[in-house]
Amino acid sequence: MPKIKLITAMLIWGTVGLFVKFIPLSSAMTAFFRGIIGAVFLFLLLRLSGTKFSKEAFRRNYKLLLFSGACIGINWMLLFEAYNYTTVAIATLCYYFSPVFVTLLSPVLLKERLTPVKLLCIVVTLIGMVFVSGILEGDGNVNMLGILMATGAAVLYACVVLSNKFLRDISSSDATQVQLFVASAVLVPYILLTEDISAVSLDTRSILLLLAVGIFHTGIAFHLYFSSISMLKGQTIAIFSYIDPVVAILVSALVLREPLSFLHIIGAVLILGSTCLSELWEQKLFRAKRV
Repeated sequence: MPKIKLITAMLIWGTVGLFVKFIPLSSAMTAFFRGIIGAVFLFLLLRLSGTKFSKEAFRRNYKLLLFSGACIGINWMLLFEAYNYTTVAIATLCYYFSPVFVTLLSPVLLKERLTPVKLLCIVVTLIGMVFVSGILEGDGNVNMLGILMATGAAVLYACVVLSNKFLRDISSSDATQVQLFVASAVLVPYILLTEDISAVSLDTRSILLLLAVGIFHTGIAFHLYFSSISMLKGQTIAIFSYIDPVVAILVSALVLREPLSFLHIIGAVLILGSTCLSELWEQKLFRAKRV
């Protein structure tokens, strides 16, 4: 059952680009609605299940929660904007560059050793990024803005991953609720300064797409993910997490009919393969230390 939950969450996340592509709102507003709808849905779901929110745990971790929540909101906005400048597949692959940033910052923030294997994986990932960027095909300028935005989103997601490691004595459900609410709140000033709210008009299809992104891709997917990872091995989580980008690539190529060249495929294999190897190697070292 935990594996099915995790696989389902990854399948859902892999299709988010397909839904966002057809929402006629700015990236900031789409991210705002995703966060607020997801947060409210998760809040109601947990209340109905009898799970109580721990105010004490929140007080102990509120600074990190506010920071990570802000990173999530801006991260979503950048990723959604990247979809407008490049394909869903390329944006997703650049987004999965986040483990590299986590690896590079871990020796400083977490005092973890940067092993030769991890360094090799970083080099291979960078080579993969060159293939994905389109520079070798002479169309690098076309995708560069989208690539930079998706990479910026990856940096922010790495900040979320690292800051979450410092959370203490708070459940993942409580932390997620706060982070989703903050993710929406942090975008409000930007939206008010850059958007004409009175001009926003949504038809039935757009509302349904927003509800899908907020409920399924955020509330339900986060709930499935966090309710499963505590019962699974780290190696299993690492492997299954790559269902997300694979599905995104397939959606991009087969459903959205976005261009995916042979060099893009090589880059995808290098990026996903190297990051997967890095995570599996880390899990192997962790098990060796425990023995």
